[in-house]
Amino acid sequence: MSYLLHIDSSSLGEASVSRQVARSFRDRWQGPVVHRDLAVSPVPHLTAAGVTARDTDPARLTPEQTKAQALQDELIDEFLGAGAYLFTVPLYNLSMPSVFKAWLDQILVMGRTFTHTGASPAAGRPALVISARGGSYGPGAPREGMDHLVPTLEAVLGHEDLLGLDVTTVTPELTMAPDAPALAHLLPLHEASMTAAHARADALATDFGARRAA
Repeated sequence: MSYLLHIDSSSLGEASVSRQVARSFRDRWQGPVVHRDLAVSPVPHLTAAGVTARDTDPARLTPEQTKAQALQDELIDEFLGAGAYLFTVPLYNLSMPSVFKAWLDQILVMGRTFTHTGASPAAGRPALVISARGGSYGPGAPREGMDHLVPTLEAVLGHEDLLGLDVTTVTPELTMAPDAPALAHLLPLHEASMTAAHARADALATDFGARRAA
């Protein structure tokens, strides 16, 4: 039976808005879940041993390559075994947390998770990216165009020549409004964004579950 693979990367634990919205999805989800919390148990960044092990005769692997390859095999098997994905990836300094980038670098392996020919084994599977941010980066906002997380993840996770997932993104915004006096006037917009994000996550869990059962 396939499962939901939930990859968490927020450093804030239960205080994380991204995790809170993900909980709305998880509370509605019906089925098994494999949860990997990269903030608690980060995977190592990709090394030369990990890169070279991919094209080395197994009989000639060094101990370092063998260890690196074993980790990649574990993460890739976990990724490919899932039927749906939940990625909790807050916006840190205009991009993704480094622990999530490390995970991506470990699972993106030519010939295993993608081929550049639109034949990814995971192609078409539903994926939800939840990415909270302290401000606003949408059309008309002062920081419009400075979000370098969502476009990157939608490309890496969703492009047909890469992982090919069917990606939906939910971005609860203005999370600093409750605590930053300068943003107090934006609190109603933050609250509306949160309400919409929780509702969307709840609805997507039902949709993903129906697609998984079909």
